[in-house]
Amino acid sequence: MAEESSLEGSEKEEIDSSGAGLGDLASMDSIESRWVIQDDDDSEIGVEDDNDGFDGTGLESDEDEIPEHRLIRTGPRVDSFDVEALEVPGAPRNDYEDLTVGRRVLLAFQTLGVVFGDVGTSPLYTFSVMFSKSPVQEKEDVIGALSLVLYTLLLVPLIKYVLVVLWANDDGEGGTFALYSLISRHAKISLIPNQLRSDARISSFRLKVPCPELERSLKLKEKLENSLILKKLLLVLVLAGTSMVIADGVVTPAMSVMSAVGGLKVGVDVVEQDQVVMISVAFLVILFSLQKYGTSKMGLVVGPALLIWFCCLAGIGIYNLIKYDSSVYRAFNPVHIYYFFKRNSVNAWYALGGCILCATGSEALFADLCYFSVRSVQLTFVCLVLPCLMLGYMGQAAYLMENHADASQAFFSSVPGAAFWPVLFIANVAALIASRTMTTATFSCIKQSTALGCFPRLKIIHTSRKFMGQIYIPVLNWFLLAVCLVVVCSISSIDEIGNAYGMAELGVMMTTTILVTLIMLLIWQINIVIVIVFLVVFLGVELVFFSSVIASVGDGSWIILVFAVIMFGIMYIWNYGSKLRYETEVEQKLSMDLMRELGCNLGTIRAPGIGLLYNELVKGVPAIFGHFLTTLPAIHSMVIFVCIKYVPVPVVPQNERFLFRRVCTKSYHLFRCIARYGYKDARKENHQAFEQLLIESLEKFIRREAQERSLESDGNDDSDSEDDFAGSRVVIGPNGSMYSMGVPLLSEYRDLNRPIMEMNSSSDHTNHHPFDASSDSSVSEAEQSLERELSFIHKAKESGVVYLLGHGDIRARKDSWFIKKLVINYFYAFLRKNCRRGIANLSVPQSHLMQVGMTYMV
Repeated sequence: MAEESSLEGSEKEEIDSSGAGLGDLASMDSIESRWVIQDDDDSEIGVEDDNDGFDGTGLESDEDEIPEHRLIRTGPRVDSFDVEALEVPGAPRNDYEDLTVGRRVLLAFQTLGVVFGDVGTSPLYTFSVMFSKSPVQEKEDVIGALSLVLYTLLLVPLIKYVLVVLWANDDGEGGTFALYSLISRHAKISLIPNQLRSDARISSFRLKVPCPELERSLKLKEKLENSLILKKLLLVLVLAGTSMVIADGVVTPAMSVMSAVGGLKVGVDVVEQDQVVMISVAFLVILFSLQKYGTSKMGLVVGPALLIWFCCLAGIGIYNLIKYDSSVYRAFNPVHIYYFFKRNSVNAWYALGGCILCATGSEALFADLCYFSVRSVQLTFVCLVLPCLMLGYMGQAAYLMENHADASQAFFSSVPGAAFWPVLFIANVAALIASRTMTTATFSCIKQSTALGCFPRLKIIHTSRKFMGQIYIPVLNWFLLAVCLVVVCSISSIDEIGNAYGMAELGVMMTTTILVTLIMLLIWQINIVIVIVFLVVFLGVELVFFSSVIASVGDGSWIILVFAVIMFGIMYIWNYGSKLRYETEVEQKLSMDLMRELGCNLGTIRAPGIGLLYNELVKGVPAIFGHFLTTLPAIHSMVIFVCIKYVPVPVVPQNERFLFRRVCTKSYHLFRCIARYGYKDARKENHQAFEQLLIESLEKFIRREAQERSLESDGNDDSDSEDDFAGSRVVIGPNGSMYSMGVPLLSEYRDLNRPIMEMNSSSDHTNHHPFDASSDSSVSEAEQSLERELSFIHKAKESGVVYLLGHGDIRARKDSWFIKKLVINYFYAFLRKNCRRGIANLSVPQSHLMQVGMTYMV
């Protein structure tokens, strides 16, 4: 099997967002090959647990009697490293400061600007779109339409989202993927098999295990975990909902801005639709250009503007109710909805596509929850937003009772003449705010999906040092702008854009309904009758609305549907390729038998320094390490396999960041490190800070290991069996958790040819089992061994830290199906080549990088 490799040091350029290749790739078969060693006569070496013939310094001993070994590839073998890591605390946790009264007031303004901007601008276009599909024939039509709007507001934003869905947040994080993450914590539904039992001990998991007496929850959990079909269906559902969120991020700015700018046609007769489109394009460019300034900075500006906007809605509504017709309060009687459908039949059904627009922003209300508390959002909506919206719609209806002809511009026509231009200005500001609301929700959703392995990595900028949920994604921002301009220029009709808007909103709403139903069954464990009522009522209503918008898909709104399908394809291909790549790397990981046969020098020269080998495996030694050994003439005296892993929680506390475990025995100086991050965490540390934190955590791991070893020796002084050193041990950590160790905690070297050990211990200790000595002597030896290892780490750190990067790409086998070849070799390869590399977040200098690539055939 042919293979090529390329290693580059200081000349290597850092990987940028284009993902340009930085070395030739080595091809290897993912099923038929594995790493073993051979001696000089090409016979395979057997597995032995005896001494390896190398001293504890990582240098070859004076008596070099061990034959040369070299690596070859053969069939797969079982790895013995499938055990749980030992949790070690890192740096102290930095909690948020208590909010002052002034800060709470500022957050209240930000809540208006960030959370309620989208739903607050719906009066601009709801009635206009409704009556374009079902023209007003008599006053009762206005009453029926208003009744539809009022009960939709009460049913969807208020009851479903504010009173129910907001409580399904993932530790304050909302959105489709937050729901998926919450379900993932309670059932192993991820298709990428990188879960660890230790993840459940993260404090932010807050796991609520189903009660034993509630068999329904346990059965559902078992079905989800054991059924591959259910896992895939759930993933497809989440990806479909996420693609609709992204589509919503495109159509929301188009709809909001064009509706607000369209008011110019009411105030200035000479303004035509083409001019409205041109002005809208200019506003959209300005909007997306300001997105980089962040939610908190813009929130302080737009918060007061939204407050003025809601006051305008309420004021105009009260004015129209007094001046025109206050009898519209009859719309609170739901019988008028029946009369509306009876009189207009099919047209009334088409009007549902416009009615759902009054609930636009409901999903953004949940997705933009971020750091705002559920209670504050609920109180703001109930006490301010909902009353103002209802008064606004009732005022428009009162005006239309006597002015049927103005239904195409219901809002601006109902504005009193003296207040028209100030209201037009505030309406445009509010429209820009509403556009930011959904764009911000899209950013949050993309970050969550990236962390959970369902979207290519992009550059993410955290716009607030105080709140990690406020982010900006440059590439996605300009991509959304480009698609938004295409929509505005190709679909200039508000009615068609409104239909596309309703389609995107309903797609997300239906996904949320199904996921919240699963949460009710699996986590909340509430009465089954309540669950069935929730599912039937809300999913039934949303399907009725969706049937209305999908019937009008041929009017131009199909563009948004196509865009959503494309985004779904990107996410599914990325997840599928990532799953294949991870499974292949698991199959190809090096066996512990091989590591022991190579000895602590690993069959090469151990040079001073620390090598951080980045890989994606959470268990086992990656095959890329074997490629380093066969390519390099030397390897560092200490090697740490670092895995950057995202767990399904918003935030991982800093003191729970790292997991460590030894690989082989102490003389190898090999460690496994898993650096865990939540999907909301900001990886802002530079490489020096990351190295310092990692080394400090490693030292704490070694010290705790020594403490546990000391406790074990106290209880096993009478033991004379060497079996105590073999197999797994169970130790109890300070937090009461039990940890399984696959190797002895701090076993002494059993080599006879070790100059350092001869200098620090008597000849009696080199010939006897450590437990045969007295208790005081054992403690002394353990302390000396601990200090030697810590000293070794310090010297290795002083020699320098080098980042060893292994790129494991995949290619489809020649005998694979054509579709699989197309997806893996072209689509997934293109996405992986152009995504942002994870190492870019650590800002590693070029002189500290060393890279080697491998290609796995799947």
